[in-house]
Amino acid sequence: MLIGAPAPAGEVMNIGLFEDSGCQNLLPMTWLRACFELRCGRDRLIDKLRTHWGPQISRLWVREALRDVVAERVELDPPTPDGQWLLVNARVLLTGPAAPPASGVAWKRNGTLVAAGALAADVENLTERFFCDDEAVDAWLLARGFRFESRPDTVTLIDHPWDLPLANADEIRRQCAGSGGVHGGQIHPGAHLLNPAEIHIAPGAVIKPGVVLDAEEGPIHIDTAAEIQANAVIMGPAYIGPRSIVRPGAVLRGGVTIGPVCKVGGEIETSIFQGYSNKQSYGFVGHSLIGEWVNLGAGTVTSNLKNTYGAIRVYINGVGVESGQHFIGSIIGDHSKTGIGTILPTGCVVGIASNVFRQSAVPRFVPSFAWLTEAEMTNYRVEKALNIARIVMARRDVHLSDAEAALLKSAADQAGQVEAAGWQ
Repeated sequence: MLIGAPAPAGEVMNIGLFEDSGCQNLLPMTWLRACFELRCGRDRLIDKLRTHWGPQISRLWVREALRDVVAERVELDPPTPDGQWLLVNARVLLTGPAAPPASGVAWKRNGTLVAAGALAADVENLTERFFCDDEAVDAWLLARGFRFESRPDTVTLIDHPWDLPLANADEIRRQCAGSGGVHGGQIHPGAHLLNPAEIHIAPGAVIKPGVVLDAEEGPIHIDTAAEIQANAVIMGPAYIGPRSIVRPGAVLRGGVTIGPVCKVGGEIETSIFQGYSNKQSYGFVGHSLIGEWVNLGAGTVTSNLKNTYGAIRVYINGVGVESGQHFIGSIIGDHSKTGIGTILPTGCVVGIASNVFRQSAVPRFVPSFAWLTEAEMTNYRVEKALNIARIVMARRDVHLSDAEAALLKSAADQAGQVEAAGWQ
């Protein structure tokens, strides 16, 4: 059965998403969210699964600290008794048509389970800890006689945070190509639309005078109630999420996803803003991944290319990882902030709830809950971070739930251990 096609009569496929040990390599972006909540292109990984393999998501195996928060964000469908199950790695990025594995068939990549078709009896007693143990997974598959088949090229795994912005331009093209020619909302006659057949402007969006929407190199999708202010330039492929604002004179140079309720300005290229974040003033952000509730002060600049033009080493959890990539900007976790004029080095990683108030010589890894000034790096008190989070979120009419507050506290404790190397 191809994705997007209706299931045969009487056939219901229950989908279960599981996190594995690979989620550790996606920190700091996964401290406060499950892997399947990460964004690429127009939507999140879980949204792509719902679209392509069916909406019947019936079970989630996520880290214990995330369970209550994920339960608030993801509505599950009651599983169909004795129905077929499709087990899917939470790091799966679907980039095109593919048929899911049949019952008794498993897909693996470099020893990691990608997806498997199973029976109800097979999944009854599985736990999150089980999916983090590759040897236990292998034994389970072999004991039940699973056949191993090659996965389609359109089914990939996200291994590191930089994989998402690097895949973003192609994913916007895939999702938005052919959906243009729709010009709703309010479009000022002084705006300029290049290749309008590849531009989608949703109802409620506002396009101010002097705006240039250039879709000659890829589609542009402006979502509901977004506002593109005067003289901004957006080059496709690009996606602007609901209720987001692109400030006057901004230049978005392609491969850019701005999630919901963001405010962005300056120059942005090949980057993803997860949502609810601000970069309102001048400064360059390129090949970067920005979490939620982030504020980048005026003049914040990310370097995305080494002077040597060599491959970039990125410090994940404080440990250097050879990316093999030549363009990587910054990876900035939720609730973090930079001061005016902050210069972030190539491949810089900033954890969650950190404050970088140093204009130069910022380290390539800033741990979570760090308070970094020109003089020193100290701990940012968790209770103060929570109070600020409540204030910031209330400005967007969002309430910090008890589960989210508990998760932020838990993440502070865990990050203090996992990211210890980052203090060196």
